[in-house]
Amino acid sequence: MALFRTQYPNLPRHPLVVCASLVENPMNLGMLCRTAEAFRLEALVLDELALTRNRQFRQGAVATHQWQPMVGCAAEQLPQWLAARRQQGYSPIALDLQPQATPLPEMHFPQRMVLVLGRELTGIPSGVAAACDQAVVIPQYGVVQSLNVQTAALWQSMPTLANGECRPRL
Repeated sequence: MALFRTQYPNLPRHPLVVCASLVENPMNLGMLCRTAEAFRLEALVLDELALTRNRQFRQGAVATHQWQPMVGCAAEQLPQWLAARRQQGYSPIALDLQPQATPLPEMHFPQRMVLVLGRELTGIPSGVAAACDQAVVIPQYGVVQSLNVQTAALWQSMPTLANGECRPRL
């Protein structure tokens, strides 16, 4: 195990960045961190990195915050931050309930992407949505038309991670 832990930081990661700067609930953010680390995602973006010291965040993360790379980007700076990622070859994609959003089963995912998650109650602000290349929606058939943000991020990530071309060679 010690050898694995020393090599772990140098192993490749999936070229998927989960942007959770708009997510406000520390427990949800901790669970997102746990999911991102489980799938060895490139980075998790938080509004501020100080959130990782929050007790609820740590309860949800279950120590994965020690291994998962994280980036800080304030919600107000998201449009500019997304533009900079686009310059680096990433496609920003909003996970949103927009009427024009592509249903998840029909989505063709780019090789490198930033998945932008919205606020728990209000979704993605129009200025941030406009900074994304496209939007994707998870079709739902129940009475409740929303998922916990951590669950939604997991479902959105699955087609991208299943693509053999973006699987890291461990």
